[in-house]
Amino acid sequence: MKDTQKLYTPMEYKNLKELIDTAIKQYSTNIAFRLKEMENGKTKYIDITYSDFGNDIKYLGTSLYELGLQGKRIAVIGPNSYYWAITYFATLNSGSIVVPLDKGLPPQEIESLLKRSYADAVVFAKEYEKQMLDIMNNNSTSVKNFICMQETSIQGFEALKNYLQLGKEFIEKGDIRFENSKIDDNAMSIILFTSGTTSLSKAVMLSHRNLASNIYAFSSIVKMYETDVHMAFLPFHHCFGSMALIFLLASGAVNVFCDGLRHIQKNLEEYKVSVFICVPLLIEAMHKKIMQEVEKQGKTKVIKFGSNLSNLLLKFGIDIRRKMFKQILDKLGGNLRLIVSGAAAIDKKVAKDFNTFGILTIQGYGLTETSPVLCAENYKHIRYGSIGIPMCNVEMKIFEPNNEGIGEIIAKGPNVMLGYYENEEATNEVLEDGWFHTGDLGYMDKDGYFFVTGRKKNVVVLKNGKNIYPEEIEILINNLPYIQESMVFGLPKSDDLLLSAKIVYNKDYVSEHYPNISNEDLKDMIWNDIKQINGTLTTYKHIKNIILTDEPMIKTTTAKIKRYEEIEKILATK
Repeated sequence: MKDTQKLYTPMEYKNLKELIDTAIKQYSTNIAFRLKEMENGKTKYIDITYSDFGNDIKYLGTSLYELGLQGKRIAVIGPNSYYWAITYFATLNSGSIVVPLDKGLPPQEIESLLKRSYADAVVFAKEYEKQMLDIMNNNSTSVKNFICMQETSIQGFEALKNYLQLGKEFIEKGDIRFENSKIDDNAMSIILFTSGTTSLSKAVMLSHRNLASNIYAFSSIVKMYETDVHMAFLPFHHCFGSMALIFLLASGAVNVFCDGLRHIQKNLEEYKVSVFICVPLLIEAMHKKIMQEVEKQGKTKVIKFGSNLSNLLLKFGIDIRRKMFKQILDKLGGNLRLIVSGAAAIDKKVAKDFNTFGILTIQGYGLTETSPVLCAENYKHIRYGSIGIPMCNVEMKIFEPNNEGIGEIIAKGPNVMLGYYENEEATNEVLEDGWFHTGDLGYMDKDGYFFVTGRKKNVVVLKNGKNIYPEEIEILINNLPYIQESMVFGLPKSDDLLLSAKIVYNKDYVSEHYPNISNEDLKDMIWNDIKQINGTLTTYKHIKNIILTDEPMIKTTTAKIKRYEEIEKILATK
């Protein structure tokens, strides 16, 4: 399938400095970032060109030299922002090491990661001032420079804009240290901590080459335009979030920031967003909201007829989707043309519906350890339920498949990490002869499409030897309109496991649609729906027990359920 893995021929870069420098020259007058500020109660937009962006990177990068931080480790923490982006590229492109930290971590964990990464400096958003002051006063880390992204009056802290000014002054005097900085393409340049669902986070070591090779491969199958507007929703500390930003910058597109979960729909319209890269949970919530509105207006049959008609015409090369479903598209801002989903499996029906509405919706698959994309769909190759086909520079195969063809997905390519920082044992567990063992189980069909069945560590193995992949059943449960999330697991019973589901229902949906329902009747209603799902599954996969709640489950900051903690909590109440 090698010919199908490359639809376009993008520029290939050895490192991110080359990539960013090229984008800045090529798109110098384009808007790189559109920022929003409130001034006297009025909304004010600030446009930053690629040329402005390039200058700010140079200013900060030059200051890093002046502060003696060139080649050192610089941590960055805060919500997605322009200053976050400047810090990231100024650090990387000066030949230093960037340590993106998860903005959702508790203070003691932030301190621990600063210690574990041996950070020399930390750049932080203003809301972390108190935490950083405590860390500075504790003197428990190697951090010498505390740099606040906004104005600060705390002694020992410096405002980022002061370093931008300092760098500017040095450059005006002829300082070319940053411009001439040499990049070692294969050296550790990023330390990224994984958001582990069961154990202590591991520190993934990535190089410029890792990321640059992945941008090249992804650009070979997904086309971006300089007219695109990308809403940078995924957190930049997440590998997929920073990769998405780099990918869009390489294309000369505009990048905007989201005001928060509740404002997504408004922001899509406000900025005329055309590209949205996010997690399935969000896309599925958007879809659910749209379909509930369709149902409320009594237009379900109209949508079904329109879908059938437009899909039929598409076979003859006539595309009327965006005209046919204009009302739906308008609810998403009217300009949305591409959704890329990653981090978990997306519901087949959701992806299919969005494609039917005229928004190309594709799924990618990968891990932090693979910078991150290994496999993805493209506009020519979509197979619902699959994760697509491997990137053009990636090899993938199924390791030790069972009699159903299911085994561990393993991969090899220039995007595979250097290893886990200061953890040779963990590195050796996952890297063998250049092959990275993902920990995900799956299979490959006859056409080369890969399918993920679940995490190796999540598989429920019954006494009779049957394997159950919880994620497959969870997708079916989560399709129920009143379900917010679910977790399927094996509850110990005698000497076997009782297949169980913890179900979180949507309190608002239940209140609106079943205002007078008692807890007992709600449980009966859910049990009836679970029995219907059971009817579509092999007997050994039947759910035998449910736990019902309206409290959200414990999750990582990338919205993955911490199964181990959830199961421990359940067992503690037994």
